[in-house]
Amino acid sequence: MSISSSTRTVGAFALRRGAGTLLALLLLTSSVFLLLKLAPGDEAVAAAGEGATAEQIDEARRRLGLDQPVPVQFATFLGRVLRGDWGVSTSTHASVGAQLAAVVPATLGLVALAALMIVVVSVPLATIAAFRARTPFDTITSSTVVFAAALPAFWLALMLQYSLGSKLGIVPISGQLDRRFSVSAVTGFTPLDAALAGDSAAAGDALLHLVLPAAILAVSFGAQFFRAQRAETLLVLEQDHVTFARTKGVSVLRLARHHVLPNAAGPAITTLGVIFGNMIGGAILVEAVFGLPGVGSFLSNAVAQKDIPSVLGAVLIVGILVVGVNFVADIAQLVRDPRLRRGQLA
Repeated sequence: MSISSSTRTVGAFALRRGAGTLLALLLLTSSVFLLLKLAPGDEAVAAAGEGATAEQIDEARRRLGLDQPVPVQFATFLGRVLRGDWGVSTSTHASVGAQLAAVVPATLGLVALAALMIVVVSVPLATIAAFRARTPFDTITSSTVVFAAALPAFWLALMLQYSLGSKLGIVPISGQLDRRFSVSAVTGFTPLDAALAGDSAAAGDALLHLVLPAAILAVSFGAQFFRAQRAETLLVLEQDHVTFARTKGVSVLRLARHHVLPNAAGPAITTLGVIFGNMIGGAILVEAVFGLPGVGSFLSNAVAQKDIPSVLGAVLIVGILVVGVNFVADIAQLVRDPRLRRGQLA
């Protein structure tokens, strides 16, 4: 397949996936919007504040367009979003877009660290387990991974906070930075902001605060990646070129590095993209437990305040991140594997 043909194939796939992505986001937003409208409570009362008079509540209702039919409210909201206006929070009276821009980097940083932990731990373990398939090492490793993933994330977080944090004092149990440090927000991801400021001690402390919550995410979502990597490695080990390399006496390490891992990487990329997207949603619970400022904390507060513009904005940004990550993973897989490009032309 020529370069121009490959480019056209990737471009056509990207257009199809892009259209599907937009439809998925529209369905997600409309579903959440309608569910929030059915939830108990009055947005106008929340926006007017405690002790507001009936006239003030009616004014808030008119100002927010809550006196319009629900379809009109939804259409107005979508129109604003398409113009880049994510609305104003009814609880803080600040721009929803600006607030989300301040917290999204923290969530992405946490999830990226968890994804790095998954790759660093799972790839070697899954590869060794595949090379030693149906041995005690394979059985114990696979069983341990499945057992760890079955533990409730909330319970595991509390247990590790108590044991590693409160009792042993190995890692911090909440927050994003020790009180003795002060870092100005530039990117919104504290370790990076500290590094940009040249404060290595603060950067290290900020990373240490993320170790435990990132590990919780890694444990909860890593089993899927481990199983996919092991299964794909087993398939690669059965291929003719690997058998031929083995008969030539190629060492296990060289066989893994040059023959097995490169060929097993494709499905791992797709799986990691799915896991990364899922962890963005899972970060909501972890951020709440560890008191981390992120999309999760923002969404929890917005739901408690029945702040519909903020809830919709948070759900929409999570949806964009999830489908965006999966979209990038699919494109990367298509670019990497010519067999998939030929399949798109079939």
